[in-house]
Amino acid sequence: MNANIRNIVFTTVIFFCSLALFAQKPDIYRLKKVVIDAGHGGKDPGAVGKNCYEKDITLKIALKLGAYIKQNFPDVEVLYTRTTDVFIELDERSAVANSHKADLFISIHVDANKNTKASGTSTYVMGLHRAEDNLEVVKRENAVVKLESDYKTAYGGFDPDSPESHIVMTLFQNAYLERSIRLATQVQKQFNDRAGRNDRGVRQAGLIVLWNCTMPGILIETGFITNAEEEKFLMSDNGQAMIASAIYRAFRDYKNELEKKTGTQPDNDPKVVVPDLKKTETGSSTVIYKVQIASSPKKLETIPQNFKGIKGVERTKVENKYRYTVGNTSDFEQITKLQTEIRGTIPDAYIIAFNIGTQIPVKQALEIQKKEKK
Repeated sequence: MNANIRNIVFTTVIFFCSLALFAQKPDIYRLKKVVIDAGHGGKDPGAVGKNCYEKDITLKIALKLGAYIKQNFPDVEVLYTRTTDVFIELDERSAVANSHKADLFISIHVDANKNTKASGTSTYVMGLHRAEDNLEVVKRENAVVKLESDYKTAYGGFDPDSPESHIVMTLFQNAYLERSIRLATQVQKQFNDRAGRNDRGVRQAGLIVLWNCTMPGILIETGFITNAEEEKFLMSDNGQAMIASAIYRAFRDYKNELEKKTGTQPDNDPKVVVPDLKKTETGSSTVIYKVQIASSPKKLETIPQNFKGIKGVERTKVENKYRYTVGNTSDFEQITKLQTEIRGTIPDAYIIAFNIGTQIPVKQALEIQKKEKK
């Protein structure tokens, strides 16, 4: 590596770390601004599936995520790197976040693999790629710079085909790594627990879209477009809503945890009235699905006023908490439609499953029903 470039890199790292230390004031911190980046766009389709492009899926999920945040945290400013099918250079994406002094940067992508059986979600933070599959993601996402004119000048001599270049850039986000990992962990937890996705974990990698962000940032791979089942899921409105709401819940928990630790109070959800949601019927299956909309240590009356206008709420006591649910069906398609409708009001509503009265993971419930049909 050229000695001058190395000196510039390390001087810049020290500068950004110093800024982070002096700028952060934990006792008055509030997360007020988030930038949502829909990966790829325009002449850059991203990963290509049999029936769709990555750029289209990422945009739809990004817009849904932004809508959920705006609805439930009206004092948080939501900015997008793009809201239409346009090509945005990688450095311009982080520039949007930097110029608006954002508190958080979330980049949304769709994964791809030669192995069409590969499935699941993963969330990346800036750091050294420690595995071959991480490096493949890095090369694919960073290869976008080749569509930009004079990219080596714009990125200080960066070469997307050089492992050394990828390692150097990872130094830039170290000041924000802890918070980035915290959010990434929340995202993966929500994907696994609430959206029923295969958890591929939190990973570190040298990604251009993150390296110049002067705030915590993550890149989310929401599933594999090369897997026929996941492509179908990601193309569906319900699938996009499930992914967006899972990311929203992670954002909410990250924000509330961060502000609680720094002495501020989380925002309350706005009151929204929605149409009556009738209970559905169960069939002959031993599996029952419900949509959980809230849990609380307090015993609340199941009246619409307590649940943003939602009717038909049921209350069940589980240990020291009360669980509030809507719906009662063995039809997974019906319960997902009900969940989608409810998420227009309560984005973190999620499906729970029972087998002969015992709660079980949704994936296990679906497997039981497959066996029942045989």
